[in-house]
Amino acid sequence: MTYAIRFHQTGGPEVLRWEEVALPDLKPNEARVKHHAVGLNFIDIYHRTGVYALPMPSGIGLEGSGVVEAVGGAVTELAVGDRVAYAGGPLGAYAEVRNIPADRLVKLPDAINFKDAASMMLKGMTAQYLLRRTYRVQPGDTILIHAAAGGVGLIVCQWAKALGATVIGTVGDDAKAELARAHGCDHAIVYTRENFTQRVKEITGGAGVPVVYDSIGKDTFMASLDCLQPLGMMVSFGSASGQVPPFDINQLAPKGSLYVTRPTIGTYTAKRADLLQSAGELFAVVSSGKVKIEVNQTYALKDATQAHIDLAGRKTTGSTVLLP
Repeated sequence: MTYAIRFHQTGGPEVLRWEEVALPDLKPNEARVKHHAVGLNFIDIYHRTGVYALPMPSGIGLEGSGVVEAVGGAVTELAVGDRVAYAGGPLGAYAEVRNIPADRLVKLPDAINFKDAASMMLKGMTAQYLLRRTYRVQPGDTILIHAAAGGVGLIVCQWAKALGATVIGTVGDDAKAELARAHGCDHAIVYTRENFTQRVKEITGGAGVPVVYDSIGKDTFMASLDCLQPLGMMVSFGSASGQVPPFDINQLAPKGSLYVTRPTIGTYTAKRADLLQSAGELFAVVSSGKVKIEVNQTYALKDATQAHIDLAGRKTTGSTVLLP
């Protein structure tokens, strides 16, 4: 038997329960991982509240790191004792020990510790596909990233700066603005007192930006379209303020023949070759020192309820890990 966080109905943070669970027998394609750290992500709140519907009862969590304790008979790429990490489905990372399909695991380089790994896999591979695949940032580009002081935001700011881009970021207060600037954000806009669309136009001399990376959703989507230059790309990869409401696609024409996409890490890493490439690029940029992972909060895994309260209340910055 082992312990895990589960929930039996959707709702507020109080629905999360620390329960004793029985691990099923390993399937031939699975590995058993003893977690050393588990990542906290905003998508966990979407799962808990029912924004993304799940069969009940359910585990929760998409990201973790640890050591392989056992492997199924068909597993050839991993061995007992390997240090591994993962991000993406299936759900169930909020657990002391779990079984997981082995093809979702990647081996950790010696230079990357468990806490950093658990805090950066989902956010870091999200940053990788945003910057290198959804819109491939080039030297000289000016980009806009919302929630620049968040987990994905801090990684995007550093990585984009290393690629030679000028980074504009939005943040909620002056402390977060200072944090974003310390991580490569050239222009930190405090959206609670500044009109970010106006500021982007001022910064770019009226030209706008070729891409907006937006994880906020409802509160920022339409104004973000007005930040784009003709043929620019609106990348909506989250909805912290609520789901983007339906809109008239014809609005994209007069705003400059804009592109809009709603990517997910599940699609970008569905093939194992893509997963390995994404993780490999992330490990390389972190190992080089160009991107530093900021684990600014830690909680005991059994205290996941409080972690969710703080994340939803925007009391966190950078990455957060839960420790079994």
